[in-house]
Amino acid sequence: MVCPKTKINMPQVSVCIPTFNRINLLPFAIESVLQQTYQDFELIVCDDGSCDGTSELILQYTDNRIKYIRHPQNIGKSNNMRSGFDAATGEYFIKFDDDDRLTPDFLSRTTEILDKDSSIDFVGTDHWVIDINNIRDEAKTQENSQRWGRANLPEGVVDNLLEVVFVKQSFQIGATLFRRSVLHELGFMQPNWQNCEDNDLFVRLALAGKKGYYLPELLMEYRFHTQQQGIDRAIPYLTDKLQYLKSYQFEFEKLEEIREQRLLETQLLLGLRLIEKGETQKGRELVLAGKSFSPAKAWTGLGLSLLPVGLRPWAFGLVRRVKG
Repeated sequence: MVCPKTKINMPQVSVCIPTFNRINLLPFAIESVLQQTYQDFELIVCDDGSCDGTSELILQYTDNRIKYIRHPQNIGKSNNMRSGFDAATGEYFIKFDDDDRLTPDFLSRTTEILDKDSSIDFVGTDHWVIDINNIRDEAKTQENSQRWGRANLPEGVVDNLLEVVFVKQSFQIGATLFRRSVLHELGFMQPNWQNCEDNDLFVRLALAGKKGYYLPELLMEYRFHTQQQGIDRAIPYLTDKLQYLKSYQFEFEKLEEIREQRLLETQLLLGLRLIEKGETQKGRELVLAGKSFSPAKAWTGLGLSLLPVGLRPWAFGLVRRVKG
């Protein structure tokens, strides 16, 4: 169900916030858009079947630039994002998560670059790390920028884009403004994906010869959560990551070697998680497929697969504590 509010002019920028049961954090994301110094935008909130009062929250906003798309039932992460993209009308497009925020100058700084050079297809920026209380963590921000290769990435058009987005994974989709026509050309997100849909999009952009620009300014706030990645979250993530890594075969030998190593690692890690959960046969097959990445881990996992299913979580936990 789409509930647009009356709009006269087409906006320059479409901002999309996909959400699901985040009523405690969504207002911060919405306000970060409404408080932009650049005001020629529409804001699309696409709700993936939330049952926490999100629809009532949206009714409190009177800004006619807000569109609200509510799906009666959960249709999945990438499908929800695609619904927001399909409703967009702006020349430029950005999607960021419901627990993150844009800084006030994000749109003004990124639109300025796209306006000046029509050959640039997207602009990515650096971002702050914030906690659950919206407090910026400078140490974690610097560590995060270093880890993902942004600390040493110069401003301007990225020459080695495929290496930057696949190997270093420097671009963060929630901190990137795109030309909507380019995303439309590539089909935006893959349907029916729950994880790695952003990595996949950036790789497809690079393979299509699109031009990305890096702006080394902290113009977005990415929220780190303290919640631990449990096995029920790890298995879907690793499953989608495996699908993502199998989607490509690079011509460049260096990149192909990296892809193959990551594929082996993902097969091994997913296999270990499946064995731990009790899906023994499938887990063993994946562990054997990825065993060359770490023979020691593989043989340990195969050994633990001989234990009764009820003992495996304890045994895997013990191994992690010993190695940790």
